[in-house]
Amino acid sequence: MNCKQNERINQVKESTLVVGIDIGSTTHYARAFDWRGIELGKVFKFSNSREGFDSFKNWMQWLLNKNNKSDVIVGIEPTGHYWFDLGAYLEDGGILLVMVNPYAVKQTKELDDNSQSKNDCKDPKVIAKLVIEGRYSAPYTPDGVYADLRVLTTNRKRIIRELTQIKNRIARWFAIYFPEYKDVFGDYESQSSMLVLR
Repeated sequence: MNCKQNERINQVKESTLVVGIDIGSTTHYARAFDWRGIELGKVFKFSNSREGFDSFKNWMQWLLNKNNKSDVIVGIEPTGHYWFDLGAYLEDGGILLVMVNPYAVKQTKELDDNSQSKNDCKDPKVIAKLVIEGRYSAPYTPDGVYADLRVLTTNRKRIIRELTQIKNRIARWFAIYFPEYKDVFGDYESQSSMLVLR
């Protein structure tokens, strides 16, 4: 066990409520546990909307009060983009959000009931257990110019991939319909080649 994992384990104290959430496109499922892994309450289902987030926050506050807890760590499995709104909501509310590796969730599922089957009620428990064990990381959500750079980088990679696909299609057409074209023009994108093609 490394030093960083020990630090993460130490973040989960007796006063900590650990919540695991299975993220869905329209509905999320949450389960809450104490630092030893004892479940506090039942599965809580809430929608991926502001009203759903408010009800989730109220549920967590109720559990905090009922079980004499003072802080919360919310763990999620970051699959897709459906967690972005919830992540922003929790960050604005000062609630610590952490992420567990989807591969770790898949591997750990089998320990509970000897099955890797996916289940909206089972996944939040696995996620929370991984958080308690310190097997999580903090999300990095850039803002300002860094957020813009992330979007631009993603778009650039997509455009380069699409451009490569288009060039490959053109090369294929030349190979099928004008195999001798490469002998005349080394590069079909050269100025003289483009004039001939037009």
